[in-house]
Amino acid sequence: MNLPPAYAPIPYGDFPRGFFGVLEGVSGVGKSTLARLLAKRLGATALHTLTLPHEEWAEEARLRLRALPQFGFYLSGLLHTSDRARQALSAGPVIADRYRSSVIACHAAAHGVFVEDVARLLAPFHDYLAVPDRTFYLRCSEGVLRERMSSKQDLKQDDADLFEVPHRLKQLLLNFETVAAGDPTAVVLDTDGRTPDQLAEEILTYGEDRRA
Repeated sequence: MNLPPAYAPIPYGDFPRGFFGVLEGVSGVGKSTLARLLAKRLGATALHTLTLPHEEWAEEARLRLRALPQFGFYLSGLLHTSDRARQALSAGPVIADRYRSSVIACHAAAHGVFVEDVARLLAPFHDYLAVPDRTFYLRCSEGVLRERMSSKQDLKQDDADLFEVPHRLKQLLLNFETVAAGDPTAVVLDTDGRTPDQLAEEILTYGEDRRA
C-alpha cells in the first residue's frame, strides 16, 4: 500500500534483529505454557496477539460486534502486536502466543466463512506485519485437549465454545491445517506425549539455525 509516512511500519531491517517465533493452534494445546518457557530460555520478549489494551476489550468485541467490525478489532490487535514485535526485535528474540494465523483461523470458524475470505481481508496489511522466522503449529488429539482444558482454571467462553458449539473444534483444526499449508514459515509439531521442555528443545534448534 502507498500510505503516508505516519502509517508506515516501524523499520527493523537495519540491524541484526532477534529470532521471531510464533506459536499457533487451538486453545488448550499448550501455547501459553510453551511461550513462557521459551521466553525464559531465550531471554525473549513474550507477546500475545491481543496484548493491552485490546485484551481488556476482547469479550465485549466478541459479544457485541458483527463479523466485519469484529475482524477490524482483531486486525487492530494484530497490527499493534506487530509494532511491539518490531520494537522488541531490535533488542533480542520475540516469542508470540498467537499471531496472523489465529486471526484467520479463529475468525473464520466463529463466523462460518472460508479462511481464504479472511486472508483476503487481511492481505492489504501484509507489508505492515513483522514476518516470523518460524510459525510453530501445535497439534494434539481431542482426548488430550479435553484433559488439558478441564484443568484450566481461567476457562474463557471462547475456550468452552470448542466443545459446546457443534463442529467448532473440527472446523478450527481444519482451518489451522489450511493456513499452515500455505504458510512458508510453518513448522507443524505434534504435542501428544511430549513435555513442554521437549518441545522447547526442538523449537530452539530453529533459532540456532537462524543464528548460524
